[in-house]
Amino acid sequence: MKCPYCGYGESKVVDSRATDDKMAIRRRRECLKCNKRYTTYEKIENVPLLVIKKNMSREYFDRTKILNGLMKACQKRPVSRKQIEEIADEVEKKISNSVLTEINSSDIGEMIMESLKKVDEVSYVRFASVYRQFKDINTFMEEIKNLISNR
Repeated sequence: MKCPYCGYGESKVVDSRATDDKMAIRRRRECLKCNKRYTTYEKIENVPLLVIKKNMSREYFDRTKILNGLMKACQKRPVSRKQIEEIADEVEKKISNSVLTEINSSDIGEMIMESLKKVDEVSYVRFASVYRQFKDINTFMEEIKNLISNR
């Protein structure tokens, strides 16, 4: 890295520590030519995750969409805000731990349903009915039968 004062290309690290939010490393450097000190920051480059929608368009991953869907599915159910946040955290963690730069919205929906099924079956069926776009009562009943048989 070039010195911001004289442009020389070499320096030594005098001090190194994590930033307050622990998301970067702050380094104090000293130019080997002019001996002036300056600060640099090193952080992990976040590659934005793209979600491939059903119509094949792409948009950036947005955690609030997961939360909004969960809030609607869990409305008037004995599911706490903390549980909803935990489901969103779990899904987001699974996605971010993968090496993917793109993910299908259907995969995200399946992850949400898998987690929601463990918390509240009624909320699960509500979410599934919107997510899977149940066309009639028969598809709704099929999902309930699957839920009961997989207990």
